[in-house]
Amino acid sequence: MTENLDKLDVKSMLPEELEAMLADMGEPRFRAKQLFKWLSGGARSFDEMTNMPKELRSKLAEIAYLTPPEVERKQVSALDGTVKYLWRLRDGNFVESVVMRYEHGNTVCVSSQVGCAMGCAFCASTIGGKVRDLTASEILDQVMFSQLDSGLKISNIVMMGIGEPLNNFDNVIRFLRLVNHPDGMNIGMRHISLSTCGLAEKIDILAQLDLQLTLSVSLHAPDDETRSRIMPINRAYGVERVLDSCRRYFERTGRRISFEYAMIRDVNDTPEHAKRLGDALAGTGCHVNLIPLNDVPESRLRPSTPETMRRFIAALEKRGINVTVRRKLGPDIEASCGQLRRTRLHTT
Repeated sequence: MTENLDKLDVKSMLPEELEAMLADMGEPRFRAKQLFKWLSGGARSFDEMTNMPKELRSKLAEIAYLTPPEVERKQVSALDGTVKYLWRLRDGNFVESVVMRYEHGNTVCVSSQVGCAMGCAFCASTIGGKVRDLTASEILDQVMFSQLDSGLKISNIVMMGIGEPLNNFDNVIRFLRLVNHPDGMNIGMRHISLSTCGLAEKIDILAQLDLQLTLSVSLHAPDDETRSRIMPINRAYGVERVLDSCRRYFERTGRRISFEYAMIRDVNDTPEHAKRLGDALAGTGCHVNLIPLNDVPESRLRPSTPETMRRFIAALEKRGINVTVRRKLGPDIEASCGQLRRTRLHTT
């Protein structure tokens, strides 16, 4: 396992990078396309790549590694068929990802880091902090092997699992280019959602790339006082600064932003919070996705009541803001928003 760390992570390489590597080995250009197709198709070893010369496969095994994640645990919801995977990575760390079934296709929720440094009070993913970033190949593997193991064709990706994607910016952008490549999994950018807790500077950089993905911003409060209580990142990037970056993102890309808002009883769900949120977002053409808070055993926070949810929705709709309530999938296997972990919680 340790020797792998000294080898090339070829699955994280773009086709033009593979072409340059193989050219240095004296191989023709078309070998890069062959290799990329194998890497994007879930090959577990170079020996499987039977349309390439055996000598080349041996050379690749000497200088590069392929370490598919192992399924440590697989859970299938008895309620809705949602599938949750706990993946063991090459260094023994764990991350979770979730496959969800919708009428419009199958979606996989992937992690971008082992653990998370953001410290949001309502999220299990941040318990224990951040261990390390995931490589582009480790993010891609979650999509690829979730599809292969579940037998469900993945058509959509949400980067809403463990970690803050924009805190692992370079690897995440590389993953997006890999999974979107027409010779690879070819999942369109408009079928990919990236969720951030609001790293304003990175949102501005992302806007310049004009990737046409859907940006989801975890807002969860309309004012700095409330947001700083539940999201430490707000002390670095306050509400107004985050919203300014979101406005610039929309102006640059033309892509409507979705604001995620976990409804937490007696914390961010009062009529005054609804008024402030409506004032902050009115006229932006955005979308608000309300999330009934999901249970995290280590947290004392509790979900808003159904009646509070209804009043909150009505207040936003009165301001002309488009509002939906996120469907809760896989609650019996702790696969819902905010429940994913980098370690085992249970022994079975």
